[in-house]
Amino acid sequence: MSMKADFTQGFVRNHWYAAAWSAEIGEKPFARRILNERIVIFRMPDGTVGALEDRCPHRLAPLSMGECADGGLRCGYHGMVFDAKGQCIAIPGQDVIPPTARTRAYPAIEKYGLVWVWTGQGEPDHSRFPQVMGYGEEGWALLDGGYQHHAGNYRIEIENLMDPAHTTFLHKETIGNKAAKDVPVQVAQNERGLSAFRWIDNVPPTPLDQKSHDFGEGRVDRRIAFNFELPATSFVDIAVIPAGMERNEDNLMRGGIRTFSYKFLTPETERSTHFFWLHLRSFGLGNPMLETMLRSNLEKTFTEDNEMVAAIQREQEETGLRQRTAIAIDRAPIMAIRMIDRMIAAEQGEPQALSA
Repeated sequence: MSMKADFTQGFVRNHWYAAAWSAEIGEKPFARRILNERIVIFRMPDGTVGALEDRCPHRLAPLSMGECADGGLRCGYHGMVFDAKGQCIAIPGQDVIPPTARTRAYPAIEKYGLVWVWTGQGEPDHSRFPQVMGYGEEGWALLDGGYQHHAGNYRIEIENLMDPAHTTFLHKETIGNKAAKDVPVQVAQNERGLSAFRWIDNVPPTPLDQKSHDFGEGRVDRRIAFNFELPATSFVDIAVIPAGMERNEDNLMRGGIRTFSYKFLTPETERSTHFFWLHLRSFGLGNPMLETMLRSNLEKTFTEDNEMVAAIQREQEETGLRQRTAIAIDRAPIMAIRMIDRMIAAEQGEPQALSA
């Protein structure tokens, strides 16, 4: 099976996308390209965030070159001030504000320590907001603030994140386990996306498992579920327990290791992606040395992903092909991409997508 590489499919726009960590938005405007649109994020005097098209309507000067002042975002070229709704509220030297003195505003909210923007038209749909299990709940430790700039199309990222099989070979020193290479992957679809998962029985712990929990000389049973939530959220649920332990929910939570690893993929352009991550764990609470080790290993893992995704992007562009053959582990990635295609087609009003 040969498929052409295509980076012109566009994006799902009627959705919430992670734009920045809240801690990044302070006294100065913050510029970021999202879905190939230039956006500036800033704080109003009351501390709430605003997100506007990063262009002043006067001469199109980037508003991100201005400053937070005079009750809004002040353009650094002629001093026009804009509120979080994109409306000009002051112009130096004149009292009359033209009705055209406004710029596009993106609905923006803060949740899970991130600033999110709605890139669609009309009122934002809050039911489409990602749900983070364990966040803010007792018994969970949080690692957040994770960000990497990835040099690949977000679809390549999703294909990678929905593929448990690659961890054996790409992440040998962190989450990989060579005992898993021949264990088949099961795929299940749900109303928000799909899951690719498998149990790996009676195997040695991975290098990262060994650093995270004392399993002694024993072997473990390891479950890993790669979950995809439309259109661009990855949630990896990992449970590691001593081999042979009963697989009830209490043992999965407290018998060894349980982690929820979230990745929020925000397309920057057709060829680059903002990669935000946060990590929740039910073990080693209040252990700063463990947190430092985990953060280092997670960053290493995601850097390895980035290097591979960037290499695939280059080869696909050079050859014009996405792949030349298909194998069994392609099932979940292909399902995810087709679901995205249907969402995009539905937004564009294509009848076949709406009926699907």
